Formats: sequence, C-alpha cells, structure tokens
Amino acid sequence: MSDADDDAPLRSEMEREACLGLILDLRSRGIRDTRLLSAIERVPRRLFLSARQHTLAYVDTQLPIECGQTTPAPSVMARMIEALELKPEHRVLHVGSGSGYQAVVLGQMVNEVVTLERYRTLVDLAHQRFVTLKLTNVEIRHADGLAGLKGKDDDEVERFDRILLSGSVATLPRALMDNLDEGGTLVAPIGPAGAEQRLMRLTADGKQDDLGPVRLVPLAEGLATRL
Repeated sequence: MSDADDDAPLRSEMEREACLGLILDLRSRGIRDTRLLSAIERVPRRLFLSARQHTLAYVDTQLPIECGQTTPAPSVMARMIEALELKPEHRVLHVGSGSGYQAVVLGQMVNEVVTLERYRTLVDLAHQRFVTLKLTNVEIRHADGLAGLKGKDDDEVERFDRILLSGSVATLPRALMDNLDEGGTLVAPIGPAGAEQRLMRLTADGKQDDLGPVRLVPLAEGLATRL
C-alpha cells in the first residue's frame, strides 16, 4: 500500500477546509469506513480535474473530464468502494479509470491496484498524475476493461481479490467474474444506460447483494479508435 506524498504544498487552507467539509458530508450520507474517509482526505481531487472545475473539486457532484467522460460524485464513489470491504493486503482490479482519481483512492487502501481505461488520452493523463503523486502501487493499462485480463499465457487469467466497475453495464461480462479470485468480491452498477441501475455486490461463490439504486454512465466495450 502506498501513500501519496504530504500534499501540504499543494493545498491552501481554503482547500483543506473544503475537503473537510466533503468528509463531513460523506459521513452524513452514511459512509463509515474510516480508512476510506482518510484516503479521500489525503488525495487532492483538484489534481484530477481541469482548471475550470477546481472550485467544484470538493462538491459532491459528478463532473466532466477529458474525452467526453465524467468522474462520479464523491458520495457515489465512496459508496461503491465501501461495498468492496477492502483489506490492506487486497489486489484490486478497477475498470474505467477516467481521471485516475478513484484508482488513487483505492491505492491508499490496498496493496495493489490495476486500473483499465479504453481512452489513450485518459491513460496518459492519469499516468502523469500517478507519477506526480509518486505512487508505486497503482498501474494503469490501456485496455478493454469489459474483456477481462489475461495472464502472460493466454490460457490463464489474472486474479484479483476485489473488482470495481466505475460505470454501468447492462449485464456483467463473464470475463470479469473469471478474474475474481476465490473468496473475492465484485461491485458494479448493473442496469440500462440512461436509467436507474442497481448497485450489485457479487462474490466468487455466487452470492449477490442488491445495494440499492445508482445512476452512472455506461462502460463501453473495446478500445477507443480515437483519443
């Protein structure tokens, strides 16, 4: 598990107060995982947004990012991460890197994160942010996240303790369940695009929990032909 460097030089007192306000807001919305709240407090969300969005960095709202994509509201992100029930020793697969913010928060909580993104532009930008934060345990790959991850031998698959989808799917790809290690857990918004979905928690042994309604943009298959 890696910690981002002390961000004191990066944050003004006003920004620190805004971040504290967000943490209090998340608590009021039922987020109780203290390790998660601490991770969100340590990671400066502003660094993952364009300059014109900086004033909204600690507002609990979904925001636009490059390539016509969005980054989820912090409360939605926190709800999804909390559902994973993370432990420090876990290896996590994150599908839909976006700006990289969610992967970095995950990286504050676990041993290793592999995050997948279909847009090359987003991959490059997120990688630059990881370097700036001197992260050593978060790896981003340009890949079709819905196709799962193969091992070095194509007959094998990589295994993860936890898998998180940051966007919705109409049905869960079998390939991703194949990446789930024994005793593992996957969390994903499942349902139609443009409508309310259900946040589902599925385990490798077939158990399913419906965690309630959510509304997120859909994940797309394949690599982007542009951007």
